[in-house]
Amino acid sequence: MDTSGERPTPYSPTEIEPRWQDRWEADNAFHAAEDPERPKFYLLEMFPYPSGDIHMGHVRNYVLGDVLARFKMTQGHAVLHPMGWDALGLPAENAAIERRVHPAEWTVSNIGNMKRQFRRLGMSYDWDRELSTHHPGYYAWTQWLFLKMHEMGLAYRKGGLVNWDPVDETVLANEQVIDGRGWRTGAPVEKRRLDQWYFRITDYAERLLDDLDRLEGWPERVVQQQRNWIGRSEGARIDFTVEATGETLPVFTTRPDTVYGVTFMSLAPEHPLIDELIAPSEHGARVMPEIQRMRTQTLDVRMDENADKEGVFTGFHVVNPLNGDRVPLWVANYALMDYGTGAVMAVPAHDQRDFEFARKYDLPVRVVIQPADAPLDSATMTQAYVDDGVQVNSGPFDGQPNRDAIANITDHLAANDIGEGTVNYRLRDWLVSRQRYWGVPIPVMYEDDGSVTLVPEDDLPVAHPRDVEFTGKGGNPLARDEAFTNCVSPTTGQAARRETDTMDTFVDSSWYFLRFTSPRFTEGVFDREAAGYWMPVDQYVGGIEHAVLHLLYARFITKVMYDLGVSSVDEPFQNLFTQGMVTKDGGKMSKSLGNVVAPDDLIERYGADTARLFSLFAAPPELDLEWNDAGVEGCHRFLHRLWRVFDALLPHTADAADYDANTLTPDERELRRMTHVTIQRVSTDIQRRFKFNTAIAATMEMVNHLQGLAGPFTDNQQALLRESLEALARLLGPFAPHISEELWTRLGHTQSILRSGWPDADPDALAQDEVTIVVQVNGKLRGRISLATGSGEEDATAAALADENVCRHTDGKTVRKVIYVPDKLLNLVVG
Repeated sequence: MDTSGERPTPYSPTEIEPRWQDRWEADNAFHAAEDPERPKFYLLEMFPYPSGDIHMGHVRNYVLGDVLARFKMTQGHAVLHPMGWDALGLPAENAAIERRVHPAEWTVSNIGNMKRQFRRLGMSYDWDRELSTHHPGYYAWTQWLFLKMHEMGLAYRKGGLVNWDPVDETVLANEQVIDGRGWRTGAPVEKRRLDQWYFRITDYAERLLDDLDRLEGWPERVVQQQRNWIGRSEGARIDFTVEATGETLPVFTTRPDTVYGVTFMSLAPEHPLIDELIAPSEHGARVMPEIQRMRTQTLDVRMDENADKEGVFTGFHVVNPLNGDRVPLWVANYALMDYGTGAVMAVPAHDQRDFEFARKYDLPVRVVIQPADAPLDSATMTQAYVDDGVQVNSGPFDGQPNRDAIANITDHLAANDIGEGTVNYRLRDWLVSRQRYWGVPIPVMYEDDGSVTLVPEDDLPVAHPRDVEFTGKGGNPLARDEAFTNCVSPTTGQAARRETDTMDTFVDSSWYFLRFTSPRFTEGVFDREAAGYWMPVDQYVGGIEHAVLHLLYARFITKVMYDLGVSSVDEPFQNLFTQGMVTKDGGKMSKSLGNVVAPDDLIERYGADTARLFSLFAAPPELDLEWNDAGVEGCHRFLHRLWRVFDALLPHTADAADYDANTLTPDERELRRMTHVTIQRVSTDIQRRFKFNTAIAATMEMVNHLQGLAGPFTDNQQALLRESLEALARLLGPFAPHISEELWTRLGHTQSILRSGWPDADPDALAQDEVTIVVQVNGKLRGRISLATGSGEEDATAAALADENVCRHTDGKTVRKVIYVPDKLLNLVVG
């Protein structure tokens, strides 16, 4: 490569990168403003929990989003790319216990550090829109949302079971129960019934399910996970009767055709009938220890089809309303409160779990559906029969095909007022109560008679008391703070007690994307006009682990906001991308595994552009990326090579004028074509395919091509080189923004590359004068020929037969067939 004798300037990211970060900040380069004259683009990565430090496993998620944001900025869109903090939750409270520091102080310190790290990575966030869920200015509106949902009948209180650590005397989240024991103390976890607040998400089940069909920009596996979680099932409710009390015990089943085969009933260990009827009965002392043990089992164990089924007979019986059979009432670990009513009519002959349970506990098996080919004998069955057949032992429905019996038995249930056809959802109402300090206080209070009074909107926010002792014992710190709990009812003027539960942090994160559209708005939850401009989020980026909870809750709350009339959209995210995780030493990069790579260390050694480039180039973004130090080195070398190419070629472009495309030589046309092919590839890979790794590969190929050029250069070549260098700087801008801005400046531009406009590929430049065609003889590669683009089969065959190597394999033989793929391949079949 000709350097024209000039001494090259060194590539120094430690000098370049802070300078450009300061420049972007001074210029307010990433400020988002509504502009009806430009297309808008709202890009959002799932906002992080401020844990203190980000590692390269986190960086990938945010850099993926940053690439698209910068791409859209360069295209001229009005881009909203905000960042904030999902700041409430258990880790801060645990830190307060372990470090003797207030959760707010720990949180603010962590936010400061992570914000510094984001800045060093060159992230294009509009920090003027920064928000944090722990700030009263934010959670006042979360409390407002709770009040509105209560008015709509969507927030309600009822008794529910919680995980209780008897040593720490506190409630544990499900994630903190490990093999039935508390994560901190190792004590066996108990189930206790407490009054809890719920959101009635089940009222939205049908809308949440139906509207999945509108989410064409979501990965199908995420859509399917939500379908499965909502879990719509058509079936029947059948009302059994508890023999001892006469009360109704409803069950839901998708197989009412098997009701005559019920030989026992299974209750989920959490079923309320257990505490109401069984525990205080004469059987309680015998069965409750076993039930308590089942309650501590994880859902994974209880749902494992291969795991041993466990249960205990309660001593009670229920009556089948179809045939009057008296069947024993059991508690079984495979029965779940999350499905149906938590009571299961057990039909061992026609359900495999029931069959295994019946064989273990020597319970009857009664066949009520016979296959047409080979009659079943319950005594010799080795597994349940779950296919179709004909009804037997089914009273008036004998002889009917079981598919007909499903409808007929359902009609019979409704006609006799002992059940009805119904739709069941696996989805359960959202339990939002948490017995923790570091969450949004629920804005209600209780009168002396136990009635609920809502905190008036004008009194929001209900803020955390500052002087709270964090010991890790004695339950919720808020409940011990008399100054917080004692209050005066706005309704009666009498003494009342404030609710001490706080909200699930998923509530905070279920609407933050709406608040980002107007984070300083004080007249409402957000500015409806601003939200109308920016929403929905055009591209949301985050991990697949959020497929159900966060993404489902966000969809639910968005629909609630729509129904409240404050939002004009009822789906929050138009497109969703779920990136793969970063692994190292065979495991997911995480602090707990001790295998994290800190971006600060990487930036100190290689620069932020290298860190960004590796996280984008090493694997397709939807797949896992295995950390590789050699790959980091390779990306760093590429940036040095890029720098040297500019050092070498820039002097030849200083006086470059426009070129005349009609006067270009073949070599010049090829240089021009290479530039525009790269523009086309990078543009397509970013916008349509999300294939950032192949986009970067295209720029690397372009650098290699330019590196091989040597002067002296004609006027046309100088102009073409300038076009190539300007395109290269802009194409790399989203991926390696610091070096790209520096190179853009060296090209003589004073305005940021973000305002330069994205290059367009010229269709005329993409056209090829000649193509190379692969020639096969009987399917084996025998040569390559160059032909004018669009040559026909006759010309291609003639040129192939004139090739010396092809001739050696065709001489003396007859061409029996020609297979021609224009501009690509010619296969001669000879014999």
